[in-house]
Amino acid sequence: MLHIQLIAKKNMKFRKARLQDVEGILQLQHLYLSVNMDVQEKKEGFVTTGFTVEQVSGILKNNGLFIAEDKGRIIAYLFGGSWQFFHQWEIFRYMCSRFPSLSFNGQPITLQNSFQYGPVCIHRDYRGQGIINELFALLRLELLSRYPLALTFINEANPRSMRAHIHKLGWTVIDRFEFNDNRYTTLAYGMHQEVSLDS
Repeated sequence: MLHIQLIAKKNMKFRKARLQDVEGILQLQHLYLSVNMDVQEKKEGFVTTGFTVEQVSGILKNNGLFIAEDKGRIIAYLFGGSWQFFHQWEIFRYMCSRFPSLSFNGQPITLQNSFQYGPVCIHRDYRGQGIINELFALLRLELLSRYPLALTFINEANPRSMRAHIHKLGWTVIDRFEFNDNRYTTLAYGMHQEVSLDS
């Protein structure tokens, strides 16, 4: 099984997204957007925030958006960007309002020294192959010179994502909050730390 996974990963391409990728990104998003899934499907992971064509195109300009593709089909994506971009959603504004009381490894968290990592979405047929590690490694190299800290939040109804970020990538829980009747966990990552590519 491991041998098959290594071959599959070897044949994939990991790269920065381009404008012509927007349609494929939105198709993948549609499959795993929480509002499009039932309770049973959500147990295997979901994405909370839906993006429009304009929003995906916008994050391509000054932020980070990376994809994995297999035989020309987009099978995973990872967003990362400034709080200025993500402030168009109320949940991110609320999350940022909590920053004055937060820190990571003794370092205060601000709108200037951190960025929003995610969402990340991987097609279910390709999970467990280390794709999240590869995408995060690319995003880290892209944004390392601009931000010392990466932050994200995960819906507590999404334990698969929580396990992947804590155990595979080494993120640290720094906060918990409630928003619109959902509970979320905020995690942080020091960008100086290299990303393990082990799946």
